[in-house]
Amino acid sequence: MTRAASAGAADGGAARRPRVLVVAEAANPDWVSVPLIGWSLAEALRQVAEVHLVTQIRNRDAILHQGWVEGVDFTAIDTEAIAAPAWKLSQILRMGESRGWTIVQAVSSLTYPWFERKVWARFGAALERGDYDLVHRITPLSPAATGPLAARCRKAGVPFVLGPLNGGVPWPKGFEAERKQEGEWLSLLRGLLRAFPGRKAMLDACDAILYASRFTRADIPDRLADRCIYLPENAIDPARFFREAAPEPGTLKACFIGRFVPLKGLSMLIEAARPLLDAGRMELHLVGDGPLMPALKAQAQGLGGVHFHGWLKHEAVQDVAARCHILAFPSIREFGGGAVLEGMALGLAPLVIDYGGPADLVTPEVGVKVPLTTREDTTRALGQALETLAADPEQTARMGKAARQRVTDLFTWPRRAEQIAQIYDWVLGRSPARPEPIKHS
Repeated sequence: MTRAASAGAADGGAARRPRVLVVAEAANPDWVSVPLIGWSLAEALRQVAEVHLVTQIRNRDAILHQGWVEGVDFTAIDTEAIAAPAWKLSQILRMGESRGWTIVQAVSSLTYPWFERKVWARFGAALERGDYDLVHRITPLSPAATGPLAARCRKAGVPFVLGPLNGGVPWPKGFEAERKQEGEWLSLLRGLLRAFPGRKAMLDACDAILYASRFTRADIPDRLADRCIYLPENAIDPARFFREAAPEPGTLKACFIGRFVPLKGLSMLIEAARPLLDAGRMELHLVGDGPLMPALKAQAQGLGGVHFHGWLKHEAVQDVAARCHILAFPSIREFGGGAVLEGMALGLAPLVIDYGGPADLVTPEVGVKVPLTTREDTTRALGQALETLAADPEQTARMGKAARQRVTDLFTWPRRAEQIAQIYDWVLGRSPARPEPIKHS
C-alpha cells in the first residue's frame, strides 16, 4: 500500500480533496490542440482536487493572464535551452507547416525526459515528504514520450497517474499517396515505440494508465491491463458550446471543420456528396483552410451547394454549424476527434470513418461510422451514408439530439474532472473497484 493509500485508510476514507501535482508540459489557454487540452483538464481538475500545475516556461504568461498565482497555483519549468532548438529542428524535418506531425512528436519526445528530471529536482523533496497525495501527468499525450518521474514517484511511495495517452494509430493501407503528401514517413517505424528508452520502467511504475483509443491500448503490455482505463482526452467547454443546432428542414446540410490536408479525406467527401449536390438535395459547408484549398475548389467547380468559409472565429464557426444537420468528418487517421465532439455538442449527427479516435466517440445511436477500406470503397460508403441521412431527416434529427446528450453526459470538462476524481479515489485506496467512466462504443 502506498503512503497516500495508508493515509486514506487511517482517516477512515474521509472525502478530503486529494493534493495533486499535475504535470502538463504543454498547457496553454491561448493555443489549440494538445496545449489547450492540457490547460483545460488542469483547470477542470481544480473542481475536485487541490491542484498545483507544473508546466513549461512558454506557457507562463498565458496562465498568469488567467489569474493563476505563480508559486501557489503553478510552477513554470524552463527547458528552453533544448526545447527551442528541438522545435526548430522538427520544423525543418517536417518540410512544411501542415506536414509530418509524427516527426514533431518524435523530436519532442526525445527532449521531454529533461523536463521531468527538472520537475523532480524542483518537487522531489516535497513528494518524498508527502506534500502531495499523487502525481498526474497529463501532457505529452504521445505514448512515445517517456520520463523518469513515474519511477521516482513509485520509489517515494507516491501514486502516479499517466494520461490520457493518445497515438499509435497506424497509417491505413491503401492511402499511401496521402501518407507521402503528409510527409509521414516516420509513421512506418511506429513499431519502435515499444523499444523507446525508459518506456517499460515508466509504464510499470504507473498506478493508472489512461488511454484514449483502442490503438493506444494495443501498445500497452497486457500485463498492465488492470491499470488501464479508457478515457478520451478531448472534452467540451459548456461555456463555449452552448448553442443548439436548428437547421431549416429540407435540404441536408453538412459541415466540415478542420484543416484542408490530405488525411482529412475532404476530396472523398466532395466526391461522395456529388449525386446529392447535383440533385439539389444537399449543401456542404467547409470551414477551414490549408494547402488543399485550391485543389478542393477545383474539384467542387460546377457543383452547386459547396461553400468554402475559410477560417472563422469561434462564434462564426458555430453560426455555420448550427445551420447544419450533420458534421461530416471523413479523416482517415485521427487520434482524438475534438471537432467531432464540438459538432455533437451543438446537436449535429456525426458521420465519421470507423478508424482512430472518432470511431471510439461515436455510437450507432448518435451517428454513422463507415468502414475504411480502399479509397474507392470508402468514398462509396460515404455516399451511401449521406443518402441515408438525407432520406430520413427525422432519424438524422434524433441522432443529433442524442449526440448532444452524449456530450452533456460524458464529454464536458466538468464531467471529465468528475471521472478522473473516481480514478484518483481508486488509486488512493478510497474506492475498491477500478472505475470505468466511459465505455467503448
